[in-house]
Amino acid sequence: MINNKSIAVVVPAYNEETQISEVIHSMPEFVDRIIIVNDFSTDKTEEVVKRIIDSDSTDYTNNKIGFVKIIPTRYNEAEVVLQQIQAEETKKFTPFSTYNKSPEKNRIILINHLKNGGVGASIATGYKWCYDNNIDCTAVMAGDGQMDPGELGTICSPVVNENLDYVKGNRLIHRSAKYVIPKQRFLGNSVLSILTKLASGYWRVSDTQTGYTAISLKALKSLDLFKIYPRYGMPNDMLVKLNIASCSLREVEIKPVYRVGEQSKMKIKKVIFKISWLLFISFFRRIWKKYFVRDFHPLFLFYVLGMLLGACSLPFMVQITYNFFTPNVTPDSILIIYIFLFISSFQSFLFAMWMDIQDNERLYK
Repeated sequence: MINNKSIAVVVPAYNEETQISEVIHSMPEFVDRIIIVNDFSTDKTEEVVKRIIDSDSTDYTNNKIGFVKIIPTRYNEAEVVLQQIQAEETKKFTPFSTYNKSPEKNRIILINHLKNGGVGASIATGYKWCYDNNIDCTAVMAGDGQMDPGELGTICSPVVNENLDYVKGNRLIHRSAKYVIPKQRFLGNSVLSILTKLASGYWRVSDTQTGYTAISLKALKSLDLFKIYPRYGMPNDMLVKLNIASCSLREVEIKPVYRVGEQSKMKIKKVIFKISWLLFISFFRRIWKKYFVRDFHPLFLFYVLGMLLGACSLPFMVQITYNFFTPNVTPDSILIIYIFLFISSFQSFLFAMWMDIQDNERLYK
């Protein structure tokens, strides 16, 4: 515990038999629960974790951790309904089973997916366990040993001591980043970070792909956890969902860790296009939900106006381009209309982005 608040770490694991033991044994003492989510591994990941659980006879019972059934009163119908929804949503997650016979006594909780769901789905399952058991602060660490457990306190501290909703590590601001991070990954991360700024509304975020994060119980309760993107676009999708829920955020410097025995399962060229499309869709979802459905904001009109004017300018642009490569002469009226539409569209987007940046400044703590 930190500051009398419970701490759990979700560890998504897929074929990590060589790394998972080190990840577990290096976990700091202040971590109350270690949630290993075995994503239908084909190696001995499950057996390794089971042996560790069975060899630990310590009783880690903590009265602050565990499911608490809400007793109905005349004033708490809303809370009762939410708990019922919470129970019903279990079937919407990747099917899973829990190995522990007495999870209230065990520090290590092993959750086995009954089919492969992806890293995002594994984190969502771990989040659900922490939500159900009222964990105050839930961190995420990869099962491949690429995250330094010594930095976990830095990640969790703003959540438990300053009541922030979400804290994430930033490797790109570390002085060693350009020397340690493989160039292809550094470039891919930078491109996706730029796109994520626009899609998520967190304009100050610069390392969107790191999975070393911590989230508060309040923030977990504000999300539909089963809707978290199931695969490698999860960190980007998470930021969009948190922004829609108006959750506060902070990035903290962490060191990049590579070449510690990990075997990356992510194909950069394949993933970057999928995540880019996810961010494209997420941008429209965020603008619609946050600035029209939940609370109307003028920037919604500016974004829509910018898109409409931009779309109207496309036929004129095509005609002008065609005429440029042929003997045809473009009438002055066509040029004037195109210039007017293009400049108006560009200005509308600038106004919308400026308002977006200003509105989200309050979320940085």
